[in-house]
Amino acid sequence: MESPSSLPATVLLLLGLWTARARALDNGLALTPTMGWLHWERFLCNTDCDSDPHNCISEQLFMQMADLMVSEGWKDAGYQYVCIDDCWLAATRDAQNRLQPDPKRFPSGIQKLADYVHSKGLKLGIYQDVGKQTCAGFPGSYGFYELDAQTFADWGIDLLKFDGCNYDTPNLLTEGYRNMSLALNKTGRSIVYSCEWPLYMKVFKKPDYTEIRKYCNHWRNYNDIYDSWNSLKTILDWTAQHQDMIVPAAGPGGWNDPDMLIIGNYGLSWEQQVTQMSLWAIMAAPLLMSNDLRTIDPKAKALLQNKEVIAINQDPLGKQGYQMIKVEDFELWVRLLSKGALAIAVVNRREIGGPRNFVLILAFLGKVWTCKQKCMINQLLPTHKDLGLQNCTSAFDIQVNPTGTVLLKLTAIEDTPLLENDIGTGTHG
Repeated sequence: MESPSSLPATVLLLLGLWTARARALDNGLALTPTMGWLHWERFLCNTDCDSDPHNCISEQLFMQMADLMVSEGWKDAGYQYVCIDDCWLAATRDAQNRLQPDPKRFPSGIQKLADYVHSKGLKLGIYQDVGKQTCAGFPGSYGFYELDAQTFADWGIDLLKFDGCNYDTPNLLTEGYRNMSLALNKTGRSIVYSCEWPLYMKVFKKPDYTEIRKYCNHWRNYNDIYDSWNSLKTILDWTAQHQDMIVPAAGPGGWNDPDMLIIGNYGLSWEQQVTQMSLWAIMAAPLLMSNDLRTIDPKAKALLQNKEVIAINQDPLGKQGYQMIKVEDFELWVRLLSKGALAIAVVNRREIGGPRNFVLILAFLGKVWTCKQKCMINQLLPTHKDLGLQNCTSAFDIQVNPTGTVLLKLTAIEDTPLLENDIGTGTHG
């Protein structure tokens, strides 16, 4: 293991850049990462309501999800937004060039759907595209930014996911994202603006995150997530490799978005679901589930509703965590929290064999955090354990299953009388 004096240069850079965070989009929204449900990964562009009415993209699907978000505790856990992705649109605009939903699948219209979602105490998100067409080939917003923004406001929309397909030039991509941001603010309605600007811009040049943060509430950096461990790994690897560029941009009002939570679907083992939930909390990522709340497994539901883990994600200090070290197929990710606390995720990236021990030496954290005289340590995932009051020289054996993660919260304690029996001096499992 590396010594505290030999922390990777990228970690030292992140510590310095955190103090120079760019100005956020000034719309007062997304002061903590957005939480909700989004249809895309699980339901894709299923428009066949004749043969598959239960799973097609229709007003019925979103009303059902809204009902369940209230009745099954999702709203109480903090999930607010019910979000429509691509394929909600009719094939053409109306006679006044306004967007319109598919009349068969959304017969009541989007405003009525928004009213229904709002009646549940929730918020409605919708999808559009910066280009001439959406990624699935429906009418895009190019040339109609102000009209579309006002349409969304009139309908009562609370979040816009703005994709980046079918634009002509990088300059038009940039202008489109700026113009839609300005148009949304001009409506006077509070609409969270979710961008995919850096994902499409990085093909041409390094994205300007200072600029992106001025216009967007969160932004996608990397490819769509798939329901697989390999997809999740590539997102985590890309994030770690580019953390010196993206982490300093994140904070209240603007967040890096590694894409949807796929917990409760088919592709991840239990350990891998724990890894996604833990790392999305560490990364201060929007928690936008894409799963079927009608049939979700109780264990996956409990993981997604874990209030201690959600509190890490929603920590008001708003500092995104990062990968501190990578050694012998272990990764140590850390996130500074409010009130002098620290979140730590220990990830076992090995895909063979059984559980392995990682030795966590608290003194090693001294470059980024100190427990002063002593600290309280709680394991949050995969199960909750109180590991007690420890001193700043304690060392722990943390057992982590293959592809799994152990998530810890460390809270600095001061001015408490030290009792010999309270202090851990050995190695703990």
